[in-house]
Amino acid sequence: MTEITDFDALREAMAENSGQPEGPARNARAEELLTAAEKLNVPLAVIEALGHQLKVYNYSSEKGKMFVPFARLLRMWDERPEDFDEYETHSLHWVFKWVSAGMLDQPHVPLASIEKWLGEMEHRYRLAGYSERAVRSAEHSVAAHVGDLARAERAYAAWLAADRDSMADCHACELHGQGWWQAERGRDAQALELWGPVLEGEYTCAHEPHTALASSLLPLLRLGREEEARAGHLRGFRLVRSMESMRGAYAEHVEFCALTGNEARGLELLAERPAYFTDDGQPQSKLDFMSVVALLMDRLTVLGLGDRQVPGPPGREWTARELAAHAREVALALAARFDERNGTTHVSERARARMARQPLVDRLPLGVRSVRPVPPPARPTVAVPDTGQPDLPALLAEARRLSDTLRPGAVEAWAAAAEAAEDTALDPRDRAEMADHEAMSLGPEGAELFERAAGLYAEAGDPGEALAARARGAYVRALAGDVEGALAAVTGPYDEVLALYAADGTGIRQTASVVMSRARILTRRAHGGEGDGAALAEAEAAVREVLALVEGRAGEDVRLAARVAESRAMLGELAGLAGDLHRAAELFARGAAAFVAAGLPWFAVEYEARLASLAHHLGDTAEAERALRAALEHGGAYLEAPGRAQLHLQLAEVVGGRGEAAEAARHALEAAHWADEAGESATLGAWARQQLGGFLLRQGRWAEAAEVLESALPELTAETHGEGVIVQTRWWLGDCLSELGEHRAAAERRLQAAEIARHWPEQHDHATLAHLAGESLGQAGLPAEADRAYARAGDLWRELGNTHGLIRSLRARAWLALRAAAGLEEARGLMADAVRECEAAREAAADEESRQQLVAELGHTQRQFGDLLARSAAEEDAGGTLVEVLEEALAHLVRSAEVFASLGEGALHSRTGAELAAGRLEADLGRPADAVARARAVLAAYEAHGGEETADGDGEDEVVRARRAEAQQLLRLPAERPD
Repeated sequence: MTEITDFDALREAMAENSGQPEGPARNARAEELLTAAEKLNVPLAVIEALGHQLKVYNYSSEKGKMFVPFARLLRMWDERPEDFDEYETHSLHWVFKWVSAGMLDQPHVPLASIEKWLGEMEHRYRLAGYSERAVRSAEHSVAAHVGDLARAERAYAAWLAADRDSMADCHACELHGQGWWQAERGRDAQALELWGPVLEGEYTCAHEPHTALASSLLPLLRLGREEEARAGHLRGFRLVRSMESMRGAYAEHVEFCALTGNEARGLELLAERPAYFTDDGQPQSKLDFMSVVALLMDRLTVLGLGDRQVPGPPGREWTARELAAHAREVALALAARFDERNGTTHVSERARARMARQPLVDRLPLGVRSVRPVPPPARPTVAVPDTGQPDLPALLAEARRLSDTLRPGAVEAWAAAAEAAEDTALDPRDRAEMADHEAMSLGPEGAELFERAAGLYAEAGDPGEALAARARGAYVRALAGDVEGALAAVTGPYDEVLALYAADGTGIRQTASVVMSRARILTRRAHGGEGDGAALAEAEAAVREVLALVEGRAGEDVRLAARVAESRAMLGELAGLAGDLHRAAELFARGAAAFVAAGLPWFAVEYEARLASLAHHLGDTAEAERALRAALEHGGAYLEAPGRAQLHLQLAEVVGGRGEAAEAARHALEAAHWADEAGESATLGAWARQQLGGFLLRQGRWAEAAEVLESALPELTAETHGEGVIVQTRWWLGDCLSELGEHRAAAERRLQAAEIARHWPEQHDHATLAHLAGESLGQAGLPAEADRAYARAGDLWRELGNTHGLIRSLRARAWLALRAAAGLEEARGLMADAVRECEAAREAAADEESRQQLVAELGHTQRQFGDLLARSAAEEDAGGTLVEVLEEALAHLVRSAEVFASLGEGALHSRTGAELAAGRLEADLGRPADAVARARAVLAAYEAHGGEETADGDGEDEVVRARRAEAQQLLRLPAERPD
C-alpha cells in the first residue's frame, strides 16, 4: 500500500476505504490504516482510525471484531478526553449502540455483561446530557431477544416517550425497529403503517429502506397485499444483494421465495452467497439464515425434490434433504447457545416456528425468470371410490358424460377408463369409444387408431359413427400435411353417410361429424391455395353444407350447437383468406358468441384471439381489447399455459398502447409467469419480461424494472427476438440504472446497445445511445471516456443533420473539458463551436418553426457559455484574468437574454433567468446600478406578464415566485455590501 506519512493522507485513505464494498478486504485495509495511524504519533489520528475500524466491522459479517477497538477507544476517552474533537466525542457515544447490539448477537457474551453494559451506556449518556431514548431502545432489544415481553413493552413505551436527540437512531432505523416489534406481536397493519415513510423513501440511511423492505414482505403477504410484496422483494433484494453485512435481510428474501411458490428463485439467491453458509462473525444473522435455508429445503422435499442438488456450504455436494437436516442442526445449535446464555427458550422457539412456516400463497409471480421446480398436481377427473379399486362403470359413465357434452377432460377420462379396463372384457361400443378418444389424443399420429375405432363401431352396430371415425382419421392426415390424401380418404365416408342419413340409417349428429370433417379438410386446402378462388369457393360451400344440415335443429344437443358455432367461425376464416377482413371479424365474433351461448365458452377462446388480431390489424383497439379479455374469461381454468401467456402479452400491448402502464404491467407479469409454466421461459417468457420491464419503467419503478430487465437480457437473442428488442432492453436498463445512481453500470448498458445500433442503416438510435452513455460516464466520474462518447455522438448528429444533438454534445464536452487538464481554453473553444454551429443552422433553417427552435437553442448555448466562464472564474486567482473572464461571461449572458427576448412570451422564464445571472455577475464586478436595473427589469417583465401567484401552485407559478424572490434579493445586494 502507499505509505501514509501525514494525517491528511490517512483521512483520504480512510475515506477511500469507506467507499469500498463491505467485506473482509475492507476490514483488512482498516486494520492496516490503524497501524499507519499509530506511526503518526497523533492521538486524534489513532482515534479516527479506531472509529473507522469500528464502522467497517459493524457493516460486515465480522461484527464480533468491534469490541476490541471500542474498548481501546473507551480507555483513551477515560484517560485523555481532550484528545477527542467534537465529532469523535459524538461518535464514541454513538457507537455504544452498535456495541450493545453486537453483544446481543454474540452468544458467548454473558447476559450479565450485556445488562452491565446497558447500565454503563445509561450512565455515560446521562453524564453527557443525552436523552434516554437510545438507552430505552437498546433495553427493548435486550428484552425482546430473551423473550421478556412485559419488559419489552415497558421499554418500547419508554423509548417512544423519551425525547429525540442527537443520540437517537435516524428516523428510518427507529421506524424499522418499531415496526419490527409490531409485526413480532402480530400487529401487521400497525407495522406497515410505521414503515410507510421508510418504504416510500421519506426517511433513508445506509441500511434503510433495505431492512424495512425485507421485514415488510411477510406482513404484506399475510394482509393479502401481494402486489406490494412482490414489488418490495424486487426493490429490496436489489439493495441488499451486494451488502455483505445484511445476511438477516437477505434471509428474509429467501424466506419470501420459499413461502410464495418461488423455490427456484430461492435457490438462485442461495447460490449467490455461498459465504453466508459459513461466516461466523455474527451468529444471530447466521441463525436467521440457516433457519430459512432449512425452511426452503423442506419446501423442496415436500414437492418431491428432496434428492435434487442444491447450493450449500462449500466443500461437498448437497441434496435438498441433506441440506435441510444440516441447516436445521446448525440453526438449533446456535439457538441453544443463545438460550443457554439468556436462560430462556425463546430463541429456539422462534427458530422452530420459522422453520415450520407454511406457504402464504401457492405462487406469486415475480416477473423475473424463475421456473417452478415441479408442475402442480393434476386434478383427478373422476373420484376413486373408498375401496381404492377403480369403479369401471363409474369411470365409463363419467367419460361418456364429458364427451357427450364436449367438456374438457373427456380424452383423459376415457384414458382412465381404458387403464381400469385393461384386463376386463368390454363390449365393442366401449372399446370403440376408448380407441376413438385415444386417437384424438394422438393428433396426426392417430389415423390408424381411428380406423380401428371405425371397425369397432361397425361391430357394435353403429355404421354412422364408424363413418364419422373414418372421417376423423382422414382429417388428421390433413393435419399431418397430406391434404389431397385426406380429401380422397374422406370422399367415401362423405358419400356413404349422406346416403345412410337419407335412408334413416344414421342420425344427424354422425352425419354432421362427417360433413364437418370434409369441410375442415377443404378449409385446410384453401389455406394452402394462396388465395385460389376455386378452393375458397369449394371450402365455403362445404361449410355452408354443415350449417344447412344442423342450423335450427340443435335443440339441447351441444354437439350440434358446436357445429353451428364452428361453421360461423370457419366462414370467418375463409373470409380472411379472401381478404375481407371486416367480414372475417364479424363472423369470428358470431362464432365465439355461439359457443358461449351453447355453454361451451372454452371453444370461443381461439376465435376471440383471432378476432383480437384482426381488430388490432384494422386499428380497432377497443374491439381487440374486448376480445382478448373475453378470451381470458372464456378460457378460465381450462386455458393452457402457452395460450394464457400469449393472451396476457397481447392484452399488455393493447392496454399499454392506450397509456395504462400499471394494468399493462400486470398483464405482462401474468404472461411471464405462464410462459415459465409452459416451459417457454427463453422465448415467450423473455419477451414478456422485456415488456414488463418497460411498463415498470414508465411508472418510475426503476429498481423493479431493472431487476426484471436484467433477468430478461440473458435469454433475449437476435435470432428469436430481434436486435431491436435487445437494444431497447439495454436502453431501458441504462435509464433505470441512471435513475438509481448506478452510473457506471448505466454507461455500460448504453454502450452495449450503441454497439449493436452502430451497424443499423438508420443511425439516430446509435447517436442517442452514445450521447446517453456520455452522460452516464460523466456522472460516473470518467471524464475522458465521457468525452469520447460525446464526440462519437456529435459526429453522428452531424451526419444525421441533427443540429440540436450536435450542439448539446459540444456543450457537454465543454463542461467536461473545464474539469480536465485542458481546462478553460478547450472548454471555451467547444462552447464557441456550439455557438457557431447554432448560428449557421439558424441562418439555413428551412422554415420558421425550425428557425425559432434554433434561436432558442442559441439562447441556451449562450447562457451555458456564460455560466461555464463564470464557474471557471470562481476557480481562478484574483487579478486581471478573473475580471476579464467575468466580463466575457457577462457578455454571453447578456447575449442569451437578448436572444430569448426575441422569442417573446414563450421564452420569458429563460430570458429572466439569463437576466438575473447577468445581474449577479454585474454585482460581482462592482456595478450595483446595473445589477439593480436587471432585477427591476425582471420584476417588470412579470408584472407585464400578469404573473400573479395562483392557489393551484402549478409549475409556471413556482418559476415566477422563484424569479421574483431572486430579483428582490439582487435588489438588496448593493445595500448589504460594505463600502
